[in-house]
Amino acid sequence: MAFDISIEAQDGTGSFGAYVARPKTDANAPVIIAIQEIFGVNAGMREICDTLADQGYIAICPDLFWRHKPGIELTDKTDAELQQAFDLFGSFDMAKGIEDLKATYETAKTLPGSTGRVGAVGYCLGGFLAYMVACNQLADATVSYYGVSIESTLQEADNIASPLMLHIAKKDQFVSPEAQEKIHTGLGTNKFVSLYSYDADHAFARPNGNHYDSDCATLANKRTADFFAAHLK
Repeated sequence: MAFDISIEAQDGTGSFGAYVARPKTDANAPVIIAIQEIFGVNAGMREICDTLADQGYIAICPDLFWRHKPGIELTDKTDAELQQAFDLFGSFDMAKGIEDLKATYETAKTLPGSTGRVGAVGYCLGGFLAYMVACNQLADATVSYYGVSIESTLQEADNIASPLMLHIAKKDQFVSPEAQEKIHTGLGTNKFVSLYSYDADHAFARPNGNHYDSDCATLANKRTADFFAAHLK
């Protein structure tokens, strides 16, 4: 796909693209960084950005797989694509991903039309990275959908200094009940954190995904919309 903007990597190794969706109004708006799943900046992520733009935000979705290959775009519809996505996840450098999100954050603050307020929302891999964005204080408000491996980095939560909302799937095949319990125990008393659990599988809010759950997605997305309206506008 053709990306809308290019962002310089902080390590000087190159630049990466990002999809940008803008609201129809000419008024300045907060920016929300949409953080990809293991499928790249695909149609689902662009749809999420377009929805955020309809809600009055500038949405930016950086291509975090660019160090493998720019413009990777997969779905969950075929075994071959799923295998490729899991392979990418297995070889993904989390530290470099967070570094690229730092560069995205700096770009987001100064995008034309930006108010300087920046939020972030992530899904799956992006759900974990969204949690790390909050831990690294790279957003004014952050939402994580079914983030994987959050329970292994709970020691980072002491650094959270802005509102964070987590949507957790009770039937998540990639986040065990034990891991979910650790997340609730580790974050439940943090004054910045709101936790919500849903009777659904992983990726219940993925547009047109195999495990999409309309009722749970609608509720979670409404909570997300209200959360960003309260903390970014």
